[in-house]
Amino acid sequence: MSEHLGARGIAHIVLERDRIAERWRTERWDSLVANGPAWHDRFPSLEFDGSPDAFAPKEQVAEYFERYAEQIGAPIRCGVEVTSVRKHEGEPGYRVETTAGSIHARYVVAATGAFQLPAIPPIVPADTGLTQLHSSGYRNPQQLPEGGVLVVGAGSSGVQIAAELRQAGREVTLAVGPHDRPPQRYRGRNFVWWLGVLGKWDAAAPPEGAEHVTIAVSGANGGHTVDFRDLADSGITLVGRANSFANGVMAFGSDLKENIRLGDENYLSLLAEADAYIAREGLDLPEEPEAHLLGAYPTSATDPCCRWILPPPASPRSCGLQDSTWTTAGYKSIRLMIAGDRCTSAGCLPFPGSTSWVTLAVAPRIDVYLGCLARREAPRRSDRDSTRVSGV
Repeated sequence: MSEHLGARGIAHIVLERDRIAERWRTERWDSLVANGPAWHDRFPSLEFDGSPDAFAPKEQVAEYFERYAEQIGAPIRCGVEVTSVRKHEGEPGYRVETTAGSIHARYVVAATGAFQLPAIPPIVPADTGLTQLHSSGYRNPQQLPEGGVLVVGAGSSGVQIAAELRQAGREVTLAVGPHDRPPQRYRGRNFVWWLGVLGKWDAAAPPEGAEHVTIAVSGANGGHTVDFRDLADSGITLVGRANSFANGVMAFGSDLKENIRLGDENYLSLLAEADAYIAREGLDLPEEPEAHLLGAYPTSATDPCCRWILPPPASPRSCGLQDSTWTTAGYKSIRLMIAGDRCTSAGCLPFPGSTSWVTLAVAPRIDVYLGCLARREAPRRSDRDSTRVSGV
């Protein structure tokens, strides 16, 4: 926004409450990388340093924003938080109240993104004794208390955090809801390339019924296609969507197999569309028949667990959670979708020998990767500024 306004000679200011890319700096886990390659996840006028096919780590993303702001000469005021915006009465424009004083602007653009305030779904009451931690506060496995981990939600953040915890030797359970899972690469092209040429980026709105379906894709470890069978093979226990908590019992939906099936359907449909596009355009791209082959459903999908008892009984062979941490990546603009079905069996997770469990819950999506531009400079107080505000 600031680049285009500046190129047209339109006076404006950009207000940033913290530093450049503050969310990337202080509200992401340590190993986070972009889920798209550097050639795609960038602004048109500035490339990332390094390989265009690499997945930029969060530190590089923050540095990229700094370079971009400097390149375009964005008139940024860092450390200035907007507290309210009110329309003028009887005249055009708005009064913008900030921590650095009042600003009067003809136009205001709220460029903060849709997901700003962390929201932990009100499933487990605060008085249960379980510590509930939002994923914006998660950093690494060493941060968490000893014990197993429950990750709730299988979008990009959920699968990456679950995999990281499992690789660190934790016992991990992942609650899986509805999701799309495009191939990270197919026939020599990245998924973002396919979504572009197939017109997916141009969709005005998600298909009906898919408004709250998350996307499971990962740039971790050089980028790979997410397959929940692989997660199960790594030792992660899969369960259905986390539905409710009552009387010490955590209930999961019986929808795990269906959610995996629909994710597979989405995956295979994109492969089919890609194949049709290649044939139609006469492209010389290598065939990849093995990408169409899917393994059997994991046992956890065919014989699902539906309940956990919290905290666990005295028996060390009982499943349950104790001294737990609940982490969610949900934000207040996300409406939590609760499945309508209930468990039809009362099976418990077979975790022999464990009596202490940590619960880490990650909600369906985390769409807040890109923060507002800012530059490190002292905030300047303005009692009256007639220029436009391009970021509030």
